[in-house]
Amino acid sequence: MKTIQSIALKCLMVISLGFISGCETDDTQTVATLTNLVLSDEFNTEGAPNSDIWGFDIGTGIDGWGNNELQYYTDRTDNVEIQNGVLLITAREEAFEGSAYTSARLTTKDKFEQQYGRFEARIRLPFGQGIWPAFWMLGADIDENPWPGAGEIDIMEYRGQEPTILVGSIHGPGYSGGDAISKEYTLENDRFDTGFHVFGIEWGPDFINYYVDDVLYNRITPEDVEEETNGEGTWVFNKPFFILMNLAVGGTFVGPPNAETQFPQTMIVDYVRVYTN
Repeated sequence: MKTIQSIALKCLMVISLGFISGCETDDTQTVATLTNLVLSDEFNTEGAPNSDIWGFDIGTGIDGWGNNELQYYTDRTDNVEIQNGVLLITAREEAFEGSAYTSARLTTKDKFEQQYGRFEARIRLPFGQGIWPAFWMLGADIDENPWPGAGEIDIMEYRGQEPTILVGSIHGPGYSGGDAISKEYTLENDRFDTGFHVFGIEWGPDFINYYVDDVLYNRITPEDVEEETNGEGTWVFNKPFFILMNLAVGGTFVGPPNAETQFPQTMIVDYVRVYTN
């Protein structure tokens, strides 16, 4: 399916050039779907991802990308390839460059960044103990302003051993790592590894709304940061961010694979789209 997702209006709220008016900021409201499409990768061209949009993080990073992850990220077709209209990000159990697993991490850093708007991807997730897919964003100033100062928006994180639950979070100064401001969403009577779902945010100067399909399940504001950190945290989400998609193996968020974890595991991405007002 390649159709633009429509979002029902559940309360009177109008977004216009970043200004919001209307009902109380609770978890039941939605906002008007943004219709100005500024980035669309439908993954319709076989082979490698579009290099005008995507680059790669290669290797193991520092301390397993800061999370004790076990995989080595590559740009090989074994780990990342477009086939039959979808992007396949595949984690494999194999000895490679001193690691026991391989996978891929794509990023739009230095290629595409945006401040505010709707960011969404339609994805079918993998499963299994120690499997950690993510669709997320980092502040574009991260080279000059190291994490967590640059800010991080996790549109979708998921523990493969909990195939009905995902997490949406923000990280910033005073609320990062295990102290991130987060909320879980539970898929009722279904699993995220059995079909595609749309994971998205709608983001403005003083809010980030989190969606699964047409359900708004979380709204994070500067007031939440103030409350959750007793006034010590800083809202760092009024600047451009870039996009990342990856499939990690192991790490502090999910723990290592076990004997029941099956490989390979693949994160299947139907599209990535970004809208603005």
